Amino acid sequence: MRRFTEAYLRDTRRGLWEDREALAPLFRGEPERILDVGAGTGEFTRVLREESGGWVVSLDADASLLRAGAVETPIQGDATRLPIPDRTFDLAACQALLVNLPDPDRAIRELMRVSADRVAAVEPDNSAVTVESTVENEATLASRARAHYLDGLETDASLGADLGVRFERAGLREVAVTKHVHERRIEPPYSEAAMESARRKVTATRIDAHRETMLAGDLERADFDRLRDKWQAMGRAVAEQVQAGTYRRIERIPFYVAVGQIEH
Repeated sequence: MRRFTEAYLRDTRRGLWEDREALAPLFRGEPERILDVGAGTGEFTRVLREESGGWVVSLDADASLLRAGAVETPIQGDATRLPIPDRTFDLAACQALLVNLPDPDRAIRELMRVSADRVAAVEPDNSAVTVESTVENEATLASRARAHYLDGLETDASLGADLGVRFERAGLREVAVTKHVHERRIEPPYSEAAMESARRKVTATRIDAHRETMLAGDLERADFDRLRDKWQAMGRAVAEQVQAGTYRRIERIPFYVAVGQIEH
């Protein structure tokens, strides 16, 4: 299973649930006992609690993330071997968990085991992310870097698009899937997060962090070095536009919300 830092989780989930209409199907039937699996620092846990008014438990394999998020009811555990009795919860849910697991179907079966009513998942299709930018070559370089990174992963980056099929194959019934697009915008006035993003491009911090994964695919070391050089040059152009107040960037991440009923 892929591991993530607290900063990465907060950054990638920023603004995701400003509009919560996509989550409405999760709360039909008014679940009172909810399990958030792969909760990380608990952002989704808080959304589930606010929208349901119920008792929400956060579970994650990384206890340090649970502590960092100061979640109220934490459990450390593996999503593929949940340390929870059968039929404990009304709703077992996860966000951006299955896409990072080598065996997501096993995790779905575990969600089904611990739920007495329904299972839900919110998962992206990371292979379909798009970028628009005022820096001429940023979108092209972002697409190339993402393609090489995804090629080196051992997990299914496009899982979100197949979520309904996986739910039905697992034996869930009345499966409902909706597609949504999360937009992440950078525009003046720039937030501290936007400024940090520009600095990371100049120093190639993010692409360096993904180096080994990218090389695990079909990318040669010399090609990685050339891509890194172009990335830094692009980063300098981003920094110049930020300084001038003209930089704008839109990243669009398609994600899917699936809900299925337990067969009794």
